[in-house]
Amino acid sequence: MTLSAAFPHFRPCAARLAGALCAAVALAGMAPAAAQPADWPTRPVTFINPFAAGSAVDVVARVVAQKMAQNLGQGFQVDVRTGASGNIGTEAAARARPDGYTLLLGSPGTMAINPALFPKLPYDAVRDFVAVTQLVSFPQVVIANPKGSIRSVPDLIREAKAKPDGLSHASSGQGTTSHLVMELIKAEGGLKMVHVGYRGGAPATQAVAAGDVQVGVEGIPSLVGQIKGGLVLPLAVTSIRRSPLLPQVPAVAEFIPGFDASAWILLMAPAGTPAAIVARAAAEAKRALDDPAVRQQLESQGATVVASPPAEAAQFHQGEMRKFRRAVELSGAKAE
Repeated sequence: MTLSAAFPHFRPCAARLAGALCAAVALAGMAPAAAQPADWPTRPVTFINPFAAGSAVDVVARVVAQKMAQNLGQGFQVDVRTGASGNIGTEAAARARPDGYTLLLGSPGTMAINPALFPKLPYDAVRDFVAVTQLVSFPQVVIANPKGSIRSVPDLIREAKAKPDGLSHASSGQGTTSHLVMELIKAEGGLKMVHVGYRGGAPATQAVAAGDVQVGVEGIPSLVGQIKGGLVLPLAVTSIRRSPLLPQVPAVAEFIPGFDASAWILLMAPAGTPAAIVARAAAEAKRALDDPAVRQQLESQGATVVASPPAEAAQFHQGEMRKFRRAVELSGAKAE
């Protein structure tokens, strides 16, 4: 078959030397527009948040979305779809069209813990998604009653070893990040303590403040007011390094070398989203996070800006899935 037969619009290119060029132009015109990263976004983009409005995930998402909208001249909205431990919103994102206009705000609960906790999920955290970027990380904080005898991590280790299962630790519920982070601390420190799960971070923190339990773990954004008010005593942050928001508080890693167990937010796209769009979304998220005002606003909430490229974000996700699977196995937690 001749080129004229295969491409009727090619006939005006009569010269042999121009033939190859004309064919290339014709083929380029047939390429889908979605493959051109410069074309994204041409309409509003939705970030699906599987957790409650006002949560740490929600706060970060809205700050980033607002800046991306300003930078790109398109709407970026946060769609809160709660329920079933985050599984409802996550499934909706997994089933969305892979065109870069619906992205997921993934966190340890939905993208690392639930896959190990639930015997069956309506989505696959690996096969159904591609990592775009890690937006931020959030240290968790180990807290104690300020009137108790535990004033430091060494105190906690000493008392827990002296009285196996004699101390209790609070969390925001079985299988939550706050529960599993303490399970990792217990495993690495060789400690035996009793877990007491509450219905949310607020009642768990109140239980520590009241002395109903000796220690607990909660995310840094939820604790700043209680710490400043002297209601709870911070023993350590669970990030590998100290938090700029609480520079006087040591990291667990200063007592258990290498320990690192923070919460985080990964921006994820449905599997099949063109790589060019994933790369563009990652670059634009980084541009938003690099803005000094945005960075200051997020850091004031206790977040650590990351803004990693897609390959690095994917590698991080795999490591976190292994980490939290181990934590679930250690805890014996089951989906409620």
